Amino acid sequence: MNAPGGADTAAQGEVIARREGSAGIVRLNRPKAINALTLGMVRAMTAALDEFEADPGVSLVLLEGAGERGLCAGGDIRGLYESARAGGDLGPVFWREEYILNARIPDYSKPYVAYMNGLVMGGGVGLAAHGAHRIVTEKTMLGMPEAGLGFFPDVGGTWLLSRMPGELGIYYGLTGLAMTGADAIYTGVADVLIASAEWPSLRDALANAPLRASCTDVSGIIETFAVANVAAPIVAHRELIDRAFAFSTVEEIVAALTQDGSDFARATLATLAEKSPRGLKVTLELIRRARGSRSLKECLVREYNSALTVFTSAEFAEGVRAAIIDKDRNPKWSPARLEDVTPDIVATYFAPNPKYQLVFPN
Repeated sequence: MNAPGGADTAAQGEVIARREGSAGIVRLNRPKAINALTLGMVRAMTAALDEFEADPGVSLVLLEGAGERGLCAGGDIRGLYESARAGGDLGPVFWREEYILNARIPDYSKPYVAYMNGLVMGGGVGLAAHGAHRIVTEKTMLGMPEAGLGFFPDVGGTWLLSRMPGELGIYYGLTGLAMTGADAIYTGVADVLIASAEWPSLRDALANAPLRASCTDVSGIIETFAVANVAAPIVAHRELIDRAFAFSTVEEIVAALTQDGSDFARATLATLAEKSPRGLKVTLELIRRARGSRSLKECLVREYNSALTVFTSAEFAEGVRAAIIDKDRNPKWSPARLEDVTPDIVATYFAPNPKYQLVFPN
């Protein structure tokens, strides 16, 4: 994908920030890695938001991804893995700065538009789904698959999942399965679906938004391109999901799916069987606690404490090894069985860390 004016994005850094008309454009620019997020990208995006917020000529901020495959495939897991193995501190530093950025997005002083085309995973969800205007397409595949890495949905994911209708948040959090664009709207993590072919026209309209455009003004521009009444595939399975995923333990959820015995239940069981047992239990506990939380920031602080435990755990290293390093897709989880993940093991993910704390700027 070329930047406007024909410039090659590969020569312009991992984040391209520029003003186009009245829009401040933030383009994630690692297309070969599906724009996987690094610490440098978090810092560059934070600086761009500072700049655009102070610029009276910028009416709105527009987040997009370079390339055709997606907005963002998540965090740079390989870098975190290598730092953890070397005894480094990339995880605590990266997550602290990333989560502060995530918390800033819903409170940003100007309309924040995220174009969620293609893959939007993990960290990409954190950059997009907290925004005021979240656009998906027929190509969108949005998910939080972290339980498959011995991790859990972070970047405020537990806040988003906990506020989905019924038990859909538990279902998506545990399975890590991707939503279509229509599913994302149904679950509340996106607002408008457009045809991807319409994006250049919509992008141009946003870049020509009036100065000091309000969120209502921006919504009006976007709505003129919206595709109406697109059915969400997940609706067909809502009854079973709400029934099976309402239980308080993963073991009970598995038992309910086993008893149901439908094709969907069997496929869901097969997906859960691939995940880290401790990742599943920590994820469920985090989402349950998030339901009682009053703010995104409260969830991010809880996620940060849990992430610090993940960073130094053999479980995370094994999950990344199997998925990213050796790619054998055969992780050796410890414990290997759900019933062996005790409450004491889960409790270690919720203890405050005396060395690292997440504090949000005033």
